[in-house]
Amino acid sequence: MRAIASFLQWATSSAKRPPSWVSPTIAAAVILGAVAWMNARSESMPARRLDGFNVIATPADPFGSAAADLALVKAKQVGAAAVAVIPFLWQPSAASPDLVRGNDMNDDELRAAIRAAHAMGLAVLVKPHVWVPQSWAGAVAMHDQADWQQWFANYQREITRIAQIAESEKAEALAIGTELSQTTALPQWNDLIAKTRAVFSGRLLYVAHNVEEAETVPFWDRLDAIGVSLYPPLGGDDDRDYRRATMRTAADRLDMLAVIYRKPVVVAEIGLRSAAGATAKPWESAEERAATADPALQADVLDDWLTVLNRPTISGVLVWRWFTDPNAGGLADTDFTVQGKPAEHVLHCAWTQSCDRS
Repeated sequence: MRAIASFLQWATSSAKRPPSWVSPTIAAAVILGAVAWMNARSESMPARRLDGFNVIATPADPFGSAAADLALVKAKQVGAAAVAVIPFLWQPSAASPDLVRGNDMNDDELRAAIRAAHAMGLAVLVKPHVWVPQSWAGAVAMHDQADWQQWFANYQREITRIAQIAESEKAEALAIGTELSQTTALPQWNDLIAKTRAVFSGRLLYVAHNVEEAETVPFWDRLDAIGVSLYPPLGGDDDRDYRRATMRTAADRLDMLAVIYRKPVVVAEIGLRSAAGATAKPWESAEERAATADPALQADVLDDWLTVLNRPTISGVLVWRWFTDPNAGGLADTDFTVQGKPAEHVLHCAWTQSCDRS
């Protein structure tokens, strides 16, 4: 009993990892406690699930266009209940503090995106991404404190502007950041969260990169949900046992975070290219490696993810990705979109529960 009491004290403190002596039995008991707490929470405080797609606007089909509206209709027909709308922020290099709003989606287009999704009955997560040429958001790190102060000032300016639009259009949720793994230990996030909270009244979350970052984020207690993208290496294409075991490990660790912080988890990204060899590096883009099309592999991996993530601690799963071009994708395509591929059927079965996924 003393060991369990000590573990529970850890679980409700600000510590991030269990003590080394924690046995699988105790860990399992805590996960069961998380499930019970989440079930009670869902009954007393129902929150709309965020199941659906990360939707990317193509240059020829901006939000508000007839083509984009048709693409959203098709997303809903698959079974989506929500979409993540992604305004990009841009900086010239990972160490540059000169962050600005990208030109992919102006304020009017962001408003149009939220309105179009709401018109379809879809919930909206506004999910800004930082774009770094030839790199990614997880590489963002400044050289000195002066640059950090400038970067956060610029980031706060852009997030506030986005939050004001999200509030005025009644978006259901807003991510304060996505995969900025080298920034989250810094104290400036506390002020940024407070200022964003003063502007936006919906659900706030941050999207960590994989479980490893999620376990180190110090400010989950200031947010409404734990957000995470999941792209762990999944082994060989044919090694489904290894893949499922890897997924279950990640989901169990998310369960643990849910009970520690008493927050639901939103899996803001899962995805895989419909390409041979994609499971080894699920984050790899079509531009990084040429490959033959394998739409069945993509469907199988998403099926496994949805099966593993079907647990009370998870309050939404958003697939990467869906384009505003209603004719995107197809069986010969080797990118992440699921449009026109067998993965559409897998998602439809999972989200509508109207067909057999076996």
